[in-house]
Amino acid sequence: MQSIRATRSYPSDADLSEVAQALTQTHPCLKEPGSFNHSYGWKQRLKTKMYNYRTYLKSHSSSSDELTVNSVKRKSPTDAHPAKNIKKPRRAESNHYPSLPHGETPESMEQERIALLTEVKKRNNGKTIRAKMAQTFAFRRQEIVNKKASLEDIIERWPALFEVQEINAEFHRVTTIPLEARFMEKLDEKCIELIQVVRKKGGATREKTKLLPVVEKDTDIGTRREIALKCLIINMRESMDDLVQEFLVSEKEEAEHILQGATMAIYIIRDAQAAPKDIGIILEGQEVVNELPSVANAVAILMGLLYVLNMEYPKTLKQTFEYIQKVLMELDPKGMTTKVKKLYDQLYSTA
Repeated sequence: MQSIRATRSYPSDADLSEVAQALTQTHPCLKEPGSFNHSYGWKQRLKTKMYNYRTYLKSHSSSSDELTVNSVKRKSPTDAHPAKNIKKPRRAESNHYPSLPHGETPESMEQERIALLTEVKKRNNGKTIRAKMAQTFAFRRQEIVNKKASLEDIIERWPALFEVQEINAEFHRVTTIPLEARFMEKLDEKCIELIQVVRKKGGATREKTKLLPVVEKDTDIGTRREIALKCLIINMRESMDDLVQEFLVSEKEEAEHILQGATMAIYIIRDAQAAPKDIGIILEGQEVVNELPSVANAVAILMGLLYVLNMEYPKTLKQTFEYIQKVLMELDPKGMTTKVKKLYDQLYSTA
């Protein structure tokens, strides 16, 4: 029971089921004979109690912005319905809608934001920028989640947010999980096994994997990671072209024209020897990050941006990003979809 995150304002269905089952296992006399798992009724009671508790907090406390933002009074007239446009964590965010620091107001935070714009223009000022970004986190997060600001506005108001170091820091603030370190550790853990499992499959999957380079003992780690991620996309029956766009240096002008129409993409500019000269990320037709060291780093940073900017996973790559979230990042691993769970079992069942 103590392992359950009881502090969540919006526990998931899986969380409620886990608590209900723990309750009936600890106290067998509470098992429900007519229930398929002896605890379904308790889960429904817990769900009702959480709803009533949130209602109580909204009425008697002003300290939880995560709850008050969803009150009918705070919604626009077109959304003034209890179950409409609820702003709550959906991908295991620990700080989805944090409250402002004690004693701070939106006005004081806006002054800090303006001061941050000045600090960004100074050279060798990383320490001050990091401190101010941490200080303004709640204000920035509320703006992104509640106001649903456009990417163009966010870039203008928070340019420091699109530095690789700050994407890592912001992802950690939102989830309490390190971004690139966790991603690389978990990818390397099953990198070779992932490639082998996917290559052994038949049909269209096998034909697509034949186009990928063969991994040898001396293959560098960056290439291994890239091939593993491409195998992951193929295994989920999704298209690599929906995530990675590759061009030669001689095609730079054509690449710029194509990428302007891309909603979300990782681009790779290669020289005549196929060595990468530049790797970056495109969101809504805009280059937001460039000069990344590898495709794996680009995928990790893109995952971070999806959390930091509160963006939905692209529909054409939903299974791939679910695997990254639930398996690699270990964020809300319960309730995997069939394809993700099948691959997870193939890789980890014999571990």
